[in-house]
Amino acid sequence: MALHPNRMKQGFWLAGFVNIFGIVLFSKGFSNETIAQVDPIVMGNFGLLMIMLWGAAYLSIAQHWQKLPLMCLVFALEKGIYFVLWVNWILSSGDSLPAIYEQDIFAGVFYTIYGLNDAVFMLFFLIAYWQAKKSPATIYS
Repeated sequence: MALHPNRMKQGFWLAGFVNIFGIVLFSKGFSNETIAQVDPIVMGNFGLLMIMLWGAAYLSIAQHWQKLPLMCLVFALEKGIYFVLWVNWILSSGDSLPAIYEQDIFAGVFYTIYGLNDAVFMLFFLIAYWQAKKSPATIYS
């Protein structure tokens, strides 16, 4: 599946904005204690800040993604790790979602969707990797 380079650039922008503004929204500007309480190691304030930093990384290569296939692969792996963490959380703690919604609807929605979001962007970054790897503009492969 090949996507037009401009669509791919827009995908990088979308991934960056989702990571940055999604965290700001769902964490209520880092004041949502429920998100951190549910998974303090991965989704504590430091973890949320790191997710925003990944978003900035996506934005930083949006214009030149075709030249950086290995960076696209790193992004896919990063998203894959978060997806696996989410699946593990759903399997071990997913039955606590109703209680999380009762505590805070933003936290409930966050824990319901973050892994699905990561899976979608993992696939996007894999497509970017394959397209960039075939691109004559590639810096390294």
